[in-house]
Amino acid sequence: MTSSPLHALRGLFAALALAAFTASALAQGGPPAAPARDVVDTYFGISVHDPYRYMEDLKSPDAAKWVKAQAEYARKTLDGIPGHAALLKRIAELGDAAPARVSGVQLNNGAYYYLKRTANQNIPRLYMRVGLTGKERLLVDPEAIKAKGGEHYAIDYFAPSFDNRYLAYGISEGGSEDSVLHVIEVATGKETGDVIDRAQFGSPSWDDANRLIYNRLRKLAADAPKSDKYLKSSAFVHVLGTDPEKDRAILGPGVSPDLVSDPLAVPFVSTAPGSPFAIAIVGNGNQREFSLYVARAAEIADGVPAWRRIAGLDDQVTDAALVGSTLYLMTHKNAPHFKVVRVDPSKPDLASASVVVPASDAVITGIAAASDALYVRRMKGGVSDLVRVEHSPHAKSAPVKLAFDGDIDALATDPRLPGVIFDTGAWTRFGGYYAYDPKTAKVVDTKLQPQGPFDNPTDLVSLEVKVKSHDGTMVPLSIVHKKGMKLDGTNPTILYGYGAYGISQTPSFSPQYLAWFERGGVFAVAHVRGGGENGEEWYKGGYQQTKPNTWRDAIACAEWLVAQRYTSPSMLAIEGGSQGGIFVGRSITERPDLFGAAIDEVPVSDAIRSSSEALGEIDKTEIGTTDTEAGFRALLAMSPYHHITDGTKYPAVLVVTGINDPRVEAWQAAKMAARLQAATGSGKPVLLRVDFDAGHGYGSTKKQRNEELADILAFLLWQLGVKGYGP
Repeated sequence: MTSSPLHALRGLFAALALAAFTASALAQGGPPAAPARDVVDTYFGISVHDPYRYMEDLKSPDAAKWVKAQAEYARKTLDGIPGHAALLKRIAELGDAAPARVSGVQLNNGAYYYLKRTANQNIPRLYMRVGLTGKERLLVDPEAIKAKGGEHYAIDYFAPSFDNRYLAYGISEGGSEDSVLHVIEVATGKETGDVIDRAQFGSPSWDDANRLIYNRLRKLAADAPKSDKYLKSSAFVHVLGTDPEKDRAILGPGVSPDLVSDPLAVPFVSTAPGSPFAIAIVGNGNQREFSLYVARAAEIADGVPAWRRIAGLDDQVTDAALVGSTLYLMTHKNAPHFKVVRVDPSKPDLASASVVVPASDAVITGIAAASDALYVRRMKGGVSDLVRVEHSPHAKSAPVKLAFDGDIDALATDPRLPGVIFDTGAWTRFGGYYAYDPKTAKVVDTKLQPQGPFDNPTDLVSLEVKVKSHDGTMVPLSIVHKKGMKLDGTNPTILYGYGAYGISQTPSFSPQYLAWFERGGVFAVAHVRGGGENGEEWYKGGYQQTKPNTWRDAIACAEWLVAQRYTSPSMLAIEGGSQGGIFVGRSITERPDLFGAAIDEVPVSDAIRSSSEALGEIDKTEIGTTDTEAGFRALLAMSPYHHITDGTKYPAVLVVTGINDPRVEAWQAAKMAARLQAATGSGKPVLLRVDFDAGHGYGSTKKQRNEELADILAFLLWQLGVKGYGP
């Protein structure tokens, strides 16, 4: 397809106007320049320069002043984009059209617990009801808690006791995820007075006697390295009404050194109502496989349980479900797409485990046990299915007929009750919570999630394609756009991706993104290696030494979108966050000519120095370490900050961070922005957007999310030259 001379002339005028507007914005003071103070480290004979090392201490006067000035400049620039205010208004209108948004549904002994935010509320609250048609009761309202500095609070997790008498929940302020564990009486909603800090990992569970089991971090000395924060945690048991400082550890380096010897080990203890057993899960940093042990639940009452090993890390177990005296394990050992096996906890011998769901061409993504059966979630080609396996020894799996094709995001069961509840949606459908009743063999809408007028748009279309990457591997690419869109290369397009931890980018829809589609936008998701879309091999295909496949898959998808005339380089943006900062950062440093703009959210930017973060030691299991030459070279290859070169014409970049981010600390974004601003030769803006009451995005308020999305979309519409957002 060729473009007309008139089309080309219009494109030229638009580009010139955009350049003039950008130059004008930068001329009005421009973002404050950061002084370079180079630090040079040598690894295995290779010198690594770090001109902005001092920013790793964002509390230092120089770094704090620069970040504040950058945030103010970004705010002024973004607010000044024509159409920004109208865009924010539209996003809020789209999001508030549904009466409420519900998440985190748990089923417990006939009661339903869930987080809900109504259209006129800013943060989710915790509710419960008995039965799906029972009266709803408010249990915890974070907005009723006032922080000294005006920061907001958010609920991080929750767990009811087996008898619905008590509920444990974690709450933190300012998006910090520094959870403090509280307990309330469900009947009255009153606090019991049991408050436990350092409960970031939390994962509370209960035993039959209403003893609370939880993970707690160590209390560190004031001068301890911050990278020690998440190391050597333990699982404790707490008797309500007693001093938490005297709680008894039942799993951890001090009480079970044979089980928990590595500082990276993260121990949890989990129970199930009606089961005589408790299971101990010992994670290894951020590695998704864990070791597994079992003991009699009654032993939790006094002393340290006699834990017996069921599986080690080499058994490659990633999920477990306990019902009565049966334990189901999900593993990818000799099964890249995973399989499910059954073990008798009284005779913990994994070698004799029976396979209940064999590996297939679909990837198993989760399991949950109810009284009637095990429910297994699988994924193939971006679409989930659900199978049911009764607990009898030779039962065969049977498919559950779903309401529509889409993604199943979570499974909720109670081992005492039949059936399963699950959250499902699609690329063009918000979806909701559905329940399967084995008596009727039907799936019905629970009505827990009310629908809004924009939740199921009929004018959007989604399609799945596969793109040949640099090495011939076929990479899945999902594309969403308005029906009837012309493939003429002029559509503003976002290419989104992640590619880490084996996490899949599955179908989902947010009505707020209609603001993008209404303005002619295309949204594409690259299912790059490093994710879990095609199982374990796909994950390890973008991991440490193979990490370059992550951004080269992204580049291949970008080239395909251009070649197929969905868009053109000047109209194409790339977006990702967290570990997806590598997806974004290495794509724009390797192919800066391929993108008109980039959104780099809470990004991993300096992979070499990531180990100095609070979570750095934990995350070595994912990205590797500089302790070995191979590990160092892999980190250097994936580190966007170290591949920025002076004078290169980089696309416009909006770097987004939250100052309280505990997962990827804000200095990573600051260093990336400073280096890009100093190096770019394109004249296009590099902005650092900072939210001083946010973290990694978890616990952000509705207002914060709307404002961030409006900033992102306005920046892209401006930089991609869409009419109404430039001069």
